[in-house]
Amino acid sequence: RNWNEEEDLCSLSIIAMASENKSSKVSFKIVLASDPKLPYKIVKVPEKAPFLAVVKYAAQQFKVKFETSAIITVDGFGVSTKQEAGTVFLKHGQELRLIPRDRVGGLNIASKSRLHDRALS
Repeated sequence: RNWNEEEDLCSLSIIAMASENKSSKVSFKIVLASDPKLPYKIVKVPEKAPFLAVVKYAAQQFKVKFETSAIITVDGFGVSTKQEAGTVFLKHGQELRLIPRDRVGGLNIASKSRLHDRALS
């Protein structure tokens, strides 16, 4: 196994441990905002599950890097992963968006430099 597989198994085991408490569950519709087709996954987890584990699981399902992704609301507000899933559900609702950060912010520095050089020519 490589590091990512172990990390994914850890995320799933955290969610599984939280579900053993027989607590209520919450359901999130997580949309991959970087894809024009706006694919989504429905994730149903115990309300006591760490939201960080939910985000890691969703990123794995979309095959994007968790480390370079952000979760936002439909209104565009960032969501902290340092909360329980139930708290996130109550504050922000069911529908959230996953954004790979490498696709946020437009041009990288090398592209800006080339555009600047072209403008000066």
